[in-house]
Amino acid sequence: MGYKIAVVGATGNVGREMLNVIDERQFPADEVVALASTRSIGKKAAFGKKILKVLALDQYDFKGTDIALFSAGSDVSREWAPKAAAAGCVVIDNSSCFRMDPAVPLVVPEVNAGAVAGFAKKNIIANPNCSTVQMVVALKPLHDEATIKRVVVATYQSASGAGKEAMDELFNQTRAVFVNDPIVPQFFPKQIAFNVIPHIADFMEDGYTEEEWKMMAETKKILDPAIKLTATCVRVPVFVGHAEAINIEFEKPISAARARHVLREAPGIMVLDRPEDDSYITPVECVGDDATFVSRIRVDATIDNGLSIWVVSDNLRKGAALNAVQIAEVLINHHLKKAA
Repeated sequence: MGYKIAVVGATGNVGREMLNVIDERQFPADEVVALASTRSIGKKAAFGKKILKVLALDQYDFKGTDIALFSAGSDVSREWAPKAAAAGCVVIDNSSCFRMDPAVPLVVPEVNAGAVAGFAKKNIIANPNCSTVQMVVALKPLHDEATIKRVVVATYQSASGAGKEAMDELFNQTRAVFVNDPIVPQFFPKQIAFNVIPHIADFMEDGYTEEEWKMMAETKKILDPAIKLTATCVRVPVFVGHAEAINIEFEKPISAARARHVLREAPGIMVLDRPEDDSYITPVECVGDDATFVSRIRVDATIDNGLSIWVVSDNLRKGAALNAVQIAEVLINHHLKKAA
């Protein structure tokens, strides 16, 4: 007996990818429902070889729906996730709305799958920020090996992390450069084409942005509250795929060779690290792949027990859609098993 699954925000970048991942991984769903705002009524959503009619979220009854994957923004999640949860549906939410709620598990299955057990408190599980997800996947096996004290990370985040409007602006500005049209930023605060912007989300009083704060706070909740982390988050002119340059200080010694071995043995990670053969990963090469790729593994000789690594992942998949579906798989395998 399969499950009834709803995807909220099914017409967005991540919602469409959620439908793709559910189909690709052959998730045991007897029925999949595509939901979006009323302005999307009549639109279609691809689900494998099927085409789903998009239904209006505000007209949908969640009773009888087992799991809802939400990817429609914090405002929608804040209003509708508790309603779905109250109807007996387990919500896996991709927004930032519930991530720091102590009663809501924040889960990356390769890192803290056991936390899913806490879903019953509110019937809600939070999906972390895309930049956090790929980072903690890479940090977890290294932390288990040598105990991480401090992390300094600089991100190189693609336009898709900010949605369709952001991708459209990158495309339009790139075209404008080539045809010598004027460039007037509308979505981003600065020109994104052929440029980088050290500004993702709003600035806070301490000078960090909300995106940087998310990485710091979420890592502590998911991995270890004792880890000190500082982040600089940068938007780059790439359509899909986030990259991160991560510097790590450990309590115990760890060699680059040992780190490579540990990472190769870890779930969800692909190590490509032969600089002499130009064997390292770039964002364009990771698109459509489920793995978190790690390259450029090397000792940082400026500190005791230091390493630097380069981490790349498809932010629409592992950073969002895939991670949500993996959470749903943990849920049905260990907590929501149906009688045959």
